[in-house]
Amino acid sequence: MKSAKLAFGLICLAILASNIWGMSRWSEARGVYDDICYLRQAHLFQRFGISGLDTNAVGDDDRYFEGKLKEIAFSEWKDPIRWPCHNPMPGGKVVLQYPPGTGFLLALFPEGHQVVPLYIAANLIVGGLALSAIAMARSLPSLIGAGVFGALAIGLMINPAKASYSVAPTMALCAVAGLLTAVWLSRDKRSVLLLIALIGLLLGASVNLRLPNALLAAGYFLFLGIPFLWTRSLAIFVQGLAFGAGVLVGMAPTLAAQAINAGSALATTYGSADVVAPAFDLAVFVQYLRDMQIVLIVLAIGATLWLLWAGERHVRQAAFVVAGNLVVNLAFFMTHPIFTPYYVVPITMLSLWTLSFAQVLEPAAAPMAASVRSAAASLGPLPR
Repeated sequence: MKSAKLAFGLICLAILASNIWGMSRWSEARGVYDDICYLRQAHLFQRFGISGLDTNAVGDDDRYFEGKLKEIAFSEWKDPIRWPCHNPMPGGKVVLQYPPGTGFLLALFPEGHQVVPLYIAANLIVGGLALSAIAMARSLPSLIGAGVFGALAIGLMINPAKASYSVAPTMALCAVAGLLTAVWLSRDKRSVLLLIALIGLLLGASVNLRLPNALLAAGYFLFLGIPFLWTRSLAIFVQGLAFGAGVLVGMAPTLAAQAINAGSALATTYGSADVVAPAFDLAVFVQYLRDMQIVLIVLAIGATLWLLWAGERHVRQAAFVVAGNLVVNLAFFMTHPIFTPYYVVPITMLSLWTLSFAQVLEPAAAPMAASVRSAAASLGPLPR
């Protein structure tokens, strides 16, 4: 086991080092609309602090965004109505469509050197958790699962994570949330209220990176809500309330940004193309079948079904949470008329992180039970 852990650890470290080396040579001027829009949000935070939540185009009085558009040879840089990633609001403002979280994280680093540090930080989080899962594995099957998945998770921090600046921090949050979910389900349910609230807070915070991340909480609401409908248990109700409160607090920046830019906390700043009603499109489905994401989908579904059948009690509970999450999220994205190479990456990674950590974590009572068995064995057979 020690040799296998060392081998998997070295593989993960090698991939992590390769990622960081490659990222260190990235350019922030690659001509992608999303990139300069996230950088504009970061610029607003650096100029105005919390008031940077207001992304009205008139705030570009220093011509920062116009300069970015000129760098990529965007011909209509003078007209805010034509700016990429911006949409007109009923009140006449032209605002950024994205939630503020990615821009806020970029704003933590000096202008001109923001993307690489953000990606390196996200890689270190994912790499650290992958090594932790390998170290915690207590059986060869769980070690192989943690090692193979850890290497895969770190590798994905380059591609598809580089497709959008919002993906890398989302994947880091999913890794942390997966660990906390596994810890929650391996503990006595009477002592996990703060842990449940923290998971809700992290998943709510992920909405500030990408609005569809709100669906990442669906499986948790189902896991807590359905038993409450059956039992009317006050304890389950309080747990669900704590989780919901955490989600709401976590996504507060996005709600505030929508209130400022769109006129209501529940109004979206996205355009009509992104808020169409769900409809199954065979062409979109075929694109998923041809994309690397289908591998992650198959892995997540396969691991969930296997652990629902063969896992220990706390592992099956984790698989139930994951199953609900997968059903809701995959149903949404398979009926969403737009395809990207990273849409289902967050839900598949949250699912696989949760199942991986559930496999390597023992229930809280297990170490005590093992100690009792060991002590009893040392006493020898009891007299008849």
